[in-house]
Amino acid sequence: MSASKDRAIVVSALKHAAPYIRLFKGKVFVLKVGGEVFADTSDTRALMEQVGILHQVGIRVVLVHGGGPQSTKLATELGLETRIVDGRRVTDGPSLDVATMVLNGQINTRVLAACRDLEVPAVGISGVDAGLIRAHRRPPVDREGYDPVDYGHVGDIDSVDADVLQKQLDNSLMPVVSPLSCDSSGNILNINADTVAAAIAAELDAEKLILATGSPGLLEDSNDPQSLISYVDRAGLERLKKDGKLADGMLPKADAIDFALANGVNRVHIISYKATDSILLEVFTNEGKGTLVVNDITALTPAEAASSGSNS
Repeated sequence: MSASKDRAIVVSALKHAAPYIRLFKGKVFVLKVGGEVFADTSDTRALMEQVGILHQVGIRVVLVHGGGPQSTKLATELGLETRIVDGRRVTDGPSLDVATMVLNGQINTRVLAACRDLEVPAVGISGVDAGLIRAHRRPPVDREGYDPVDYGHVGDIDSVDADVLQKQLDNSLMPVVSPLSCDSSGNILNINADTVAAAIAAELDAEKLILATGSPGLLEDSNDPQSLISYVDRAGLERLKKDGKLADGMLPKADAIDFALANGVNRVHIISYKATDSILLEVFTNEGKGTLVVNDITALTPAEAASSGSNS
């Protein structure tokens, strides 16, 4: 490619991105990233480079991370059984120790190290810190046709103290949040990271909640990556759930998406971290790369609706 063509591409890209930069500068985006991203150094860097660009153009990012694969791997190495019901991890005493080591230790530190390399001023925090997330232990959950499930040391959120994060954002820092929390007596609780991200997004009045997963987005057929649903509203999301088209890890995501939309977040995006520059394409272009979920289809802008090929 000639130098002149290279320059023209750069200038064109900047011109196309400029309206989005103006629109989102100073706004809060909550980005939830599954632990599987951080199992690979190149995946970690590719994702964090995109996060760094969001930060550098003035978007206030809160990153919430999971750690499921790493927790399962460490549990297996320690001879512990991993049990997951309806996409949610059952956490007994030893499993809680594993989650604490993986989430607050390995992954949070790894994300911060990547941020240091990219000169993004990030600070690690968990739901325990400064009372960020106040929670209580989840009671046994009834399931139709099955015995009740005791999820163990798993928490349900009572409240989120947005000021804890807001102070960091106001000082141009990027919070990197581990989803561990505790109850009023100091008992540590494991909380699903999608649930934490949705609660934080709602409390911060976030412009967007972005869920970066291994899936390209919501699918009409979970076995067919080509059946991507470009956009859907809350009613359509509920239909997918009732029709059994959301399974395993997508179930808590669907609940988190519904909560975020019901509590003031206008746009939720589900994207694949595996797709090149998926976050940047989702934020800075109309076409996007994943599934956009809104309260109501009528909330879509004409450009969003025109650029999307399918809906539910």
